[in-house]
Amino acid sequence: MSKIRSKNTQPELQLRKLLWSKGLRGYRIHNKNLPGNPDIAFSKKKIAIFIDGCFWHGCPICYVEPKTNRDYWLPKIRNTIERDNTQQKELESAGWVVIRIWEHDIKNDVQNAVDTIIEKIV
Repeated sequence: MSKIRSKNTQPELQLRKLLWSKGLRGYRIHNKNLPGNPDIAFSKKKIAIFIDGCFWHGCPICYVEPKTNRDYWLPKIRNTIERDNTQQKELESAGWVVIRIWEHDIKNDVQNAVDTIIEKIV
């Protein structure tokens, strides 16, 4: 567990690198002043981007329930999903656009994820 990163994960770094190469600047990472500390936040445009790990956030496509220690993992993941929903509602009620990108989306087609972000920014 100690090796599991919550910030600057490979999918996050890959996405940020491509955003930078496309000329998208002016974002902040892990903004502690916003609910959920978005992985990437364009404050002037009020766009918050979260890169969610498929296991940790219960991806509807990839998530497979753990077979061991279920009493620990199932409530933990359920709480994470509920926390994500609450934080998203808080951001949206404050006028922010929230973009959630799954880890598998970046692994499969990072360019599509960047195109989604560019659509919201422009």
